[in-house]
Amino acid sequence: MKPLILAEAGANHNGSIKLAKKLISVAADSGADFVKFQTFITENIITKNAIKADYQKKQTDPRESQFEMSKKLELSRNDHLELIEHCKLSGIEFLSTAFDIDSVNFLNELDIPFYKIASGEITNLPLIRYLGSMGKPIVMSTGMSNLKEIENAMNVLLNSGMKKNDLTLLHCNTEYPTPFDDVNLLAMVSLRDKFQIKVGYSDHTPGIEVPIAATALGAEIIEKHFTLDRTLPGPDHAASLEPKELKNMVSSIRNIQSALGNGVKIPSKSELKNISIARKSIVAKFKIKKGEIFSESNLTIKRPGTGISPMDWDEIIGQKSNENYNEDDLIKN
Repeated sequence: MKPLILAEAGANHNGSIKLAKKLISVAADSGADFVKFQTFITENIITKNAIKADYQKKQTDPRESQFEMSKKLELSRNDHLELIEHCKLSGIEFLSTAFDIDSVNFLNELDIPFYKIASGEITNLPLIRYLGSMGKPIVMSTGMSNLKEIENAMNVLLNSGMKKNDLTLLHCNTEYPTPFDDVNLLAMVSLRDKFQIKVGYSDHTPGIEVPIAATALGAEIIEKHFTLDRTLPGPDHAASLEPKELKNMVSSIRNIQSALGNGVKIPSKSELKNISIARKSIVAKFKIKKGEIFSESNLTIKRPGTGISPMDWDEIIGQKSNENYNEDDLIKN
């Protein structure tokens, strides 16, 4: 099964519906399965005096608060409806992460196919309990979390009525951009093995190498931020892919998934025709007369592989020749 690819537009629309539509078009052109935004009511999730993260301070006006920054990035109800319509026209599915219960209810009205829990919400018991009761699949990012916190959140979801098969955990590092030596990609495998659950990877590293590697390790969902231009102002642009990079990432992930195959080791269809060319046969080293005994001195092994396999060497040695052979003739006994 190919991994689902979530092209994370997030807040990279900068509050502009026009820019958001361009992001949708880019995501659709890349071949991603979903384009994902963020749905929130700033007053419900951020206090007036909440400080920004260091990466946010670098990429936005340092004089404004986190509340002021986020308020500019809110999408209205009409914005959502307009973006969903543009997704339909563009041939890509719409998705959004809800950060508060009012936003969960709104997304439920929009009938999104599954919910996404952001890393920062993994300790938000009221929110995750409510999401677990909604009867839809959930994808939960695990940035900044240890195993106990992840297990606690999982238990809240499962005790709220959701089925384990409907939950996917995304390994994630919540730093923008994430240093490569902080990725710890094998933790994704640890999550799968410990909890016996579907896993994926939400990436904030520069470039596309790590999501591709995650695919090879069995990620069932890949999430990656993208933008029209990394130099645009805003908290997440600098850690996002530009359009060509997003398209290359999707193409590479599809190729890797195809290359993984089914794990059964047999000759592939494409290589069957090369077996007789690349393998070898037992042949006459020089002229051999009928009745002469085959030995290591008058036989050798050469291409093509259309005669007796060299694996039968020990059985052929010591037999009498049933006919005359010239040098390089395939032995037929």
